[in-house]
Amino acid sequence: MTARALINVPRKAKRGDVIEIKTLISHVMESGFRTGTNGKTIPRDIITSFACTYNGEEIFATQFYPAVAANPFVTFYTIATDNGTLAFTWIGDNGFEVTQEAKIVVE
Repeated sequence: MTARALINVPRKAKRGDVIEIKTLISHVMESGFRTGTNGKTIPRDIITSFACTYNGEEIFATQFYPAVAANPFVTFYTIATDNGTLAFTWIGDNGFEVTQEAKIVVE
């Protein structure tokens, strides 16, 4: 399964600034409650968790459940402390896992 993730992180920030981070991942979701044309329940296939680390330290994490949107949009805030890398990881059913990174320069 392929997924497309969009990440919006400021390229530069001043040390101590509160920065807004936005993420959106495109994923074909299935709640596990619908039935297919053959009359059988379509197996659940959702994103179950999302986490973000800043230079290896977790700064945000959440869990998702069957009522989550097909393309989850998550916005959160953190404080710009150092130059570094933000790593974003989405995990889901059926072995689904996507990780993407963004760099930030802190002045």
